[in-house]
Amino acid sequence: MKQRYQNGVAVVTALLLTTLAITIVTSLFWQQQVQVRSIENQRFQLQKKWVLRGALDWARLILREDLRTSRDKVDHLGEPWAVTLGETHLDQYVENGKKDTDDSEASLSGQITDAQSRFNLNNLALNGVPNVNEIAMFSRLLANLRMDPSLAKNVSTMIGATQSKADVVGVASGSVTEIVGVSPTASSGASSASLTGTSGDDSKSMSVEVNPEVQFLRFSQIDDLLAVTGFSPEMVLRLKDFVAVLPFKTSINLNTTSKEVLAARLDISATDAALIVAGRDRAYFYGLPDFKTRFPGKIGAYENDISFSTNYFFVNGKVKLSRSALEVNALLERTDIATKVLWVREN
Repeated sequence: MKQRYQNGVAVVTALLLTTLAITIVTSLFWQQQVQVRSIENQRFQLQKKWVLRGALDWARLILREDLRTSRDKVDHLGEPWAVTLGETHLDQYVENGKKDTDDSEASLSGQITDAQSRFNLNNLALNGVPNVNEIAMFSRLLANLRMDPSLAKNVSTMIGATQSKADVVGVASGSVTEIVGVSPTASSGASSASLTGTSGDDSKSMSVEVNPEVQFLRFSQIDDLLAVTGFSPEMVLRLKDFVAVLPFKTSINLNTTSKEVLAARLDISATDAALIVAGRDRAYFYGLPDFKTRFPGKIGAYENDISFSTNYFFVNGKVKLSRSALEVNALLERTDIATKVLWVREN
C-alpha cells in the first residue's frame, strides 16, 4: 500500500512539473511573439514614413516641373499635378520572401489639391482688423452651403484675436463698422497704431490700442473652427472641401475652385457659377483678359481677389503596409525659388 502511495505522489509531482515547464515555455514564446510583433510594427511604421517622405518629394518635383515648363503660367485641373494617384502596389518595395505571383503588401495612394481653390480663413482679418469684404464673401459661402451666414463675423473675430489687435469702433459717413477683438499680440511693440477700417466705399482712420496681456493661438487647421461658437463637427466636415487655413492672405484660383466658392467670391448666382465651371472644364482660363472675354461682366470689383495660378497646394497620401496604414496631409508652398513643405500631419 505504501509503495502504491509513493508511486501516485511521484506521478502527480511529474504532472505538476510538466505543467509548470509547459507554462513557462508558453510564456516565453508569448513574450517573444509580442517582442517580434512590436519590432515588426516599428519597422512597418518607419517604412511607411519613408514611403510617404518619398511621395512628398515626388509631389514637390511635380509642382516644380509644372512651374518650370508652364508656358502660360496658370494652374488648372488638366495639369499632371491634378491627376489622382489611385492605390498603387509597390511590388519591389521590400524583400519579404514572397513569390512573384503574390500580391504586394505595400500600396500607395494620394492626391495633390490646389489650396487656393478654397477660401482662406486668414483673409478674414489683417493685423487684428476684420476685413469686411472677406466677411461678406464668407457669409455668402456659408449661405451657399446652407449654413448661418452670421457665423462669418464670429470667425473673423476669432481670427482677429490671434493677431495684433484691440477693441475698435469706426464710424464712417453714417455707417458703423464694429470691430470686436481682444487682443493678443505675438510681439510687444507700440501700444497704438493707425489703421483704416472700411465699409463699402467709405473709410475712416482709427486708432488701435494693443493689449498684449491675452494670447490666442493662430488657426492652423479647419478643425479650429470648433472653437468658434455656432460650429458643430458636422458643419466643419462639410466645410473642409471649401475652406482652408493658409499662412498669408491669398486669392481664389478661378481655374480650380468649386462653383460654391466661385459664386461667393464673385457674388453671382449659383447658376452663373455653374456655367462658368462648365466653360472652364471645356477650356481653362488663360488669364483675366480671357475670362472677361468669355464671361463679360462677371468679375465686377473683385479683380484683386482672384487669380489663375497657385502658390499653395495640399498633398494627401496614404500608404498601406501589411496590416497597418498611415495617412499624411501636408501643405506645400511653391515659389519661383523653391517648393517647400510648410507642415505635415500624420493620421
